[in-house]
Amino acid sequence: MNIGRPLEFDPDQALHDAMHVFWCKGYEATSLQDLLKAMDLSKSSFYQTFGSKQQLFERCIGRYRESMATAMRERLDRAASGRQFIAEMFYAVADEPNGPVKPRGCLVMNTANEFAQRDPLVAEWVAQCVDRFKNIFQAAVQRAQQEGDIAADKDAAVLAHYLVSSMSGLKTMVKAGAGANTVKDIVRVILCALD
Repeated sequence: MNIGRPLEFDPDQALHDAMHVFWCKGYEATSLQDLLKAMDLSKSSFYQTFGSKQQLFERCIGRYRESMATAMRERLDRAASGRQFIAEMFYAVADEPNGPVKPRGCLVMNTANEFAQRDPLVAEWVAQCVDRFKNIFQAAVQRAQQEGDIAADKDAAVLAHYLVSSMSGLKTMVKAGAGANTVKDIVRVILCALD
């Protein structure tokens, strides 16, 4: 039985490195050479392991979705209240302009803005991610309603969609260079919708 040569690289780390290239440059601006350099792979190892640039990108979007959803869910579980979780999520974005890494926006929304309208498969990936994030925000809103911090007669699903779209816009503003004080002012307005 031929089991082939063992991998001489960590596929998970290579996927992580590729995700960051796509996140910084976008799908179309990322060349195969960019990926090979970042992942420290030969062409043959790349194609053997990941198939194509599009297949790799799909895996990167999936990884991003799962890592972000897991981090959000854990943060919600740790939060003192549902409303506190929502506020923390938005104020964390307000801290990005002062962070050590140049703000890149949201990989999912960057992808949607880049070419989701032209590619039904990408549109499906984006929709899956948005739905996942919306469900977590909806759980936070429902928790806040049970805790008496958001009126029970407000539609939790509509508020969750509002929060996802607000987060997307806020991350885009930060990516475009909005300062921390401006972003904090916007966050205060966004959170007023919960009153």
